[in-house]
Amino acid sequence: MMQRPAVVLAVAWLAAIALAVVFAGVVAGYDPLAQDTERRLAAPGVAHPFGTDGFGRDVWSRVVHGGRASLGVAGLSVLIAGAAGLAVGTVTGYVGGRLDAIVGRVVDVFLGFPFLVLSLMIVVALSPAPVTVAIAIAVSLAPQVTRVARASALAVRSQEYLTVVRSTGAGTARIVVRHLLPACAPPVVAYLIGAFATALGAEATLSFLGLGVPPPYPSWGRMLQEGSRAYFEAAPWVTLIPGAVLSLTIVSCIVLADVVTRKMGDAQGR
Repeated sequence: MMQRPAVVLAVAWLAAIALAVVFAGVVAGYDPLAQDTERRLAAPGVAHPFGTDGFGRDVWSRVVHGGRASLGVAGLSVLIAGAAGLAVGTVTGYVGGRLDAIVGRVVDVFLGFPFLVLSLMIVVALSPAPVTVAIAIAVSLAPQVTRVARASALAVRSQEYLTVVRSTGAGTARIVVRHLLPACAPPVVAYLIGAFATALGAEATLSFLGLGVPPPYPSWGRMLQEGSRAYFEAAPWVTLIPGAVLSLTIVSCIVLADVVTRKMGDAQGR
């Protein structure tokens, strides 16, 4: 019974964040880059509901516009990892043999690196930029997505209806595209909901380290960096507000992923 309110709150929060980010130009009352030195570190009030930062920039506007960067990078990384992992895992799980063994060893190598360390190495090796961060996070996520897709493909390929399909002369490509991918997609999607939370935290970490969105453009991680270094004691809202928004979004994704996974498990058990 306690789970339902948590799910409702999680969905409501994610919907509110999505709407705010999409309509950032409407809901944000100020230019997120506009500086007003006369209102530096203004406490939350009527004019600035979330206060201002060290340059007099409206924190609410920067949180909303920063959400575009943070959610955009996380979303792009999840899409790339999901597409690559689903395709590779499904094919290798169905084909098996030497291809499966080779891909499995490559996946094991990537999984041997800590998630953030691997992402950091890729960003530093290429160049700090939002697209690079998305690619780095996608590369770090893809091995686990591949494993999820492969496990689903192994479970599906032994089912009787595929034996009938193969007996009609259908080739591997047709079987994978028309039968395995649709069957393997749901568990991968369920996993990617939780992976989005991981990607969001990774983007914030890399931005906090100065490897994400370049200044003066906002992202939630960069706002944490800007607020924590110089203003936390004098103006805690500069750090606490983007930190709270980031944390609630991550927790909401985890709650939603848990519910979707449970529902899928119950459906498969029936």
